[in-house]
Amino acid sequence: MSENELVEFAEYLYEDARARTDSPVGTRFNGAFIDVFREYLVEDGVLEDIESCYCRKQVGRSTAEVYGYALNDGGSVLDIVTAEHGWKAQKINKADVQRALRRAQIFVEKCRKGLHLEMDETDQAYSMTQSIYEAWTGIDRVRIFLFTDAQLTVESMPPGETEGLRCTYELWDIVRLHRLASSGRREEETVIELASPLPCLSAPGDPDFECLLTVLPGRLLAELYKEHGGRLLQRNVRAYLQARGKVNKGISETVRQEPGRFLAYNNGVSATVTSADTMVTPEGIVALTRLVDLQIVNGGQTTASLHHMMQKGEDLSQVRVPAKITVIRQEMLDELVPNISRFANSQNAIKEADLQANSHYHRRLQALSRSVWAPAPEGSTRQTRWYYERVRGQYQVDLGALERQAEKARFTREHPLAKKFGKTDVAKYDLTYRGRPHDVCLGAEKCFRVWTTDVVDSFEGSLDAGHFKEVVAKRILFEHTRKIIQKMSLGGYLGQTTAYAVALLVDRCSNQIDLDGIWRAQALPQWIDDLVPELAVDIVRPLLVAAPGSGNVTEWCKKSQCWDAVRSVDWAPRT
Repeated sequence: MSENELVEFAEYLYEDARARTDSPVGTRFNGAFIDVFREYLVEDGVLEDIESCYCRKQVGRSTAEVYGYALNDGGSVLDIVTAEHGWKAQKINKADVQRALRRAQIFVEKCRKGLHLEMDETDQAYSMTQSIYEAWTGIDRVRIFLFTDAQLTVESMPPGETEGLRCTYELWDIVRLHRLASSGRREEETVIELASPLPCLSAPGDPDFECLLTVLPGRLLAELYKEHGGRLLQRNVRAYLQARGKVNKGISETVRQEPGRFLAYNNGVSATVTSADTMVTPEGIVALTRLVDLQIVNGGQTTASLHHMMQKGEDLSQVRVPAKITVIRQEMLDELVPNISRFANSQNAIKEADLQANSHYHRRLQALSRSVWAPAPEGSTRQTRWYYERVRGQYQVDLGALERQAEKARFTREHPLAKKFGKTDVAKYDLTYRGRPHDVCLGAEKCFRVWTTDVVDSFEGSLDAGHFKEVVAKRILFEHTRKIIQKMSLGGYLGQTTAYAVALLVDRCSNQIDLDGIWRAQALPQWIDDLVPELAVDIVRPLLVAAPGSGNVTEWCKKSQCWDAVRSVDWAPRT
């Protein structure tokens, strides 16, 4: 890629972040910058989620600084984000990278020792530091991410240790993010070196693929998921169901009661790789030694369930999982993998709606966004469109396809970045409006999958301009409420507070909320603006941070019981 491409992409990232906030600098811009990166990485499976929250503290002669955090994988993984922005594709050296990572590591160390005790409860980072401190006993790994619009002169940093825990570092610079954003699939291969070769049988197929049959130790599968997370299941069409479904419960029961029979009872996993290395043992047996770009396309439920049980301390030493590994040429992945997902699965039924990016609903929403004009603001005659980004990076691709500067300027006038939204955003807005803020708090991708299964799959309405206008009105309701709460600087849990505040507002004022009126005004009515501060400060946030048993607030917000507690509050709006 050329330097000009990188500079243009860096400017695009800056404008995208700026469009999300009313300030080009400061704490709110820091959060917007993190959100831009987060959306790419969550969709790619690198991250489960990140809550942006900026904190900078002087610690003796050192500085602690972070831009966001998340307690992922059931609270066992602490993800910390730091950032360097404003470089516009210029290069920064290894020493700068080390300083940024060290500032984040100092922050983690201080949280472990009770940094929140030195802070005022009104500090916007208080909730973050307190959550990390209280969750520490359940954390077994720390990952520190560096997001930057610079070009790094170092590709990786070796893992280390912080407060007795393994600490790894993920570097995401403008080059790496551009490669991800401009690619239809992950830009990096997942390479797995097997410490113990796995005996296998080779079953040659046609010139496009070869099948390898093997048996995977259950602990190996669980550890692979722990190491690679959602990226291992990127091409899988289902989300892990938290052991709620009949199949997942069956897996759990077999592991606990009859682990030696798991091989007989379980249908196993179906996976793809772009290449596989083998060796011949002294006994003349062919064995797998290395897998490149492993993707579990069926059996994600089995994989995640085993990982979940390993995290709970269950013994997987006797568990064996049958596996069919298909070696597919790179250029055939997108053709063959979806069909493997559709036809090979026999544990949980896959619906066509699971492959949502290409579904009729999302294609129709995209078409409407390119044709429906939004009303001009009061006092203006210039109209714009709301741009629905069905596939991540689509906006930039459309913009980059225009050759003349005048055409680019016209495109951005008609489709301002501030009016761009994606499919996970639609899921968030709609589920919030439907009174399911706890599902919204599951994180972008999990929320999207829940919405797909529960709403889109059974959608019977008209996919017309009226529906599109309702989608946009729900966006305006959510995002304008979020901005009001953000300006109040309440501390952490901005996303959760927004979701619950909007859901409660709709719950109590559904007859007064006029989505068509919001669309026509392209703004919220004054009475909603006036209600939000009271709703957020006096009603919603106190209930969210009062997690039962002083538990983790983020996890509490994901539970239906949390919504029950908020919904049962004795509050009536004064309108």
